[in-house]
Amino acid sequence: MTRRLAEVAKKVGVSEATVSRVLNNKPGVSEATRQAVLSALDVLGYERPTQLRGERARLVGLVLPELQNPIFPAFAEVIGGALAQLGLTPVLCTQTKGGVSEADYVELLLQQQVSGVVFAGGLYAQADAPHDHYRLLAERNIPVVLVNAGIEHLGFPSVSCDDAVAVEQAWRHLASLGHERIGLVLGPGDHVPSARKLATARAFGAELPEEFVARAIFSIEGGHAAAAKLIDRGVTGFICASDPLALGVVRAARRRGLDVPTRISVVGYDDSALMNCTEPPLTTVRQPIESMGKAAVELLNAQIAGSAVPADELLFEPELVVRGSTAQAPRP
Repeated sequence: MTRRLAEVAKKVGVSEATVSRVLNNKPGVSEATRQAVLSALDVLGYERPTQLRGERARLVGLVLPELQNPIFPAFAEVIGGALAQLGLTPVLCTQTKGGVSEADYVELLLQQQVSGVVFAGGLYAQADAPHDHYRLLAERNIPVVLVNAGIEHLGFPSVSCDDAVAVEQAWRHLASLGHERIGLVLGPGDHVPSARKLATARAFGAELPEEFVARAIFSIEGGHAAAAKLIDRGVTGFICASDPLALGVVRAARRRGLDVPTRISVVGYDDSALMNCTEPPLTTVRQPIESMGKAAVELLNAQIAGSAVPADELLFEPELVVRGSTAQAPRP
């Protein structure tokens, strides 16, 4: 019993005495704290006291496109923790190739009568992808929050890292190192955050030729394939739309016998886990995951509580983290 009290108290961030009051159905505890304690019991696998078993924890869908890119588990950890603090239980829905689709997950979540859904990456960020399942959520008046830029007119609030500022920081950094042939490795053509990054790069690098822009699937392999083309075209400084893409660029350079960073400089995006442990450590633009995740949960909880939340986009400032993958441009 003492161990259970300690674990639940640590999970929720309250005292063991508060947990005890909830478990014994005593007064003097706010409803939000009470729900958070009950949710923590469920998450940690403990049975609720007999007198409390009739209450079901409120469920929130957390839909991710994948778990291989470490940025998504990072978002899941922050968002899941913030939901638990509010007495909401996250239901993790991760897509796999050939497996359950995003639309299928939405159907399953609706069947479970979820209180809301947070999407951290998904088809909403691709203009040419199917979006009927988002409209279904809107028609059912299910609270929804999107993480990072989506297509217009979906009508959901969102929290995003400012893609324009991210590219501006990366471009200025490479230019300050003397790089004149700067290229971009982006996601698919209909990917909204990539489109924003490209628009900013064109505004910054007025001479950015189209052949210095390559598109790829978000993976190390995709980055490798895209970088091989740009290296052949003489690009020495790379700005990438994700850290895995940047690692693919590093691999492509090495396969060509080109050292990073003395011959090729690479800037990633996300500052996901272990990027300071790569060889060389990756210069990247850090998304403020903690702030974004908590803001997404606040927006969702406000909707669940019945408050009117405008379908606006909250933009968060990124931060350039300079490490060992960028250096002075090679001399001709």
